[in-house]
Amino acid sequence: MYGAPVTDQYAHLHHRHHCRENQCTSVLVKYIQAPVHLVWSLVRRFDQPQKYKPFVSRCIVNGHPQIGSLREVNVKSGLPATTSTERLERLDDDERILGIKIIGGDHRLKNYSSILTVHPEMINGISGTMVIESFVVDAPQGNTKDETRYFVESLIKCNLKSLASVSERLAAQEI
Repeated sequence: MYGAPVTDQYAHLHHRHHCRENQCTSVLVKYIQAPVHLVWSLVRRFDQPQKYKPFVSRCIVNGHPQIGSLREVNVKSGLPATTSTERLERLDDDERILGIKIIGGDHRLKNYSSILTVHPEMINGISGTMVIESFVVDAPQGNTKDETRYFVESLIKCNLKSLASVSERLAAQEI
């Protein structure tokens, strides 16, 4: 592992969620061999999550994205949902922090909130990026907290893998 103490420090600073009795939470880390500015340029686009999120087919935001903005996301087939309404809770370009809350849609992710942070990291002697994403969500009736955590972690891992692929491809084009 690259920077475990640093990862713990960032997680403690930015990824603390208040977890109620019926909720689950988790923190995931992905190392990307691309510069932090490039990765952040993709992540910060609240209005274009489909640039790296493979399950998003379309996203509509009215006006320029700012804190409180809503986006209507269409989800590709194969998932137990077709739409999601999400609110931009935090966008900090200096600290590279994105916070999102799901407020509606035809899915079972109730009271879902996530924080994604992007940090510079040396990877094999090359300037790279460490991405940390955390979430808290209700465990739906009929599912355990562990089942819910596994499902959401699987979606996030897929998104982070895609973010790495897109970022690394763009970084290779910059060389």
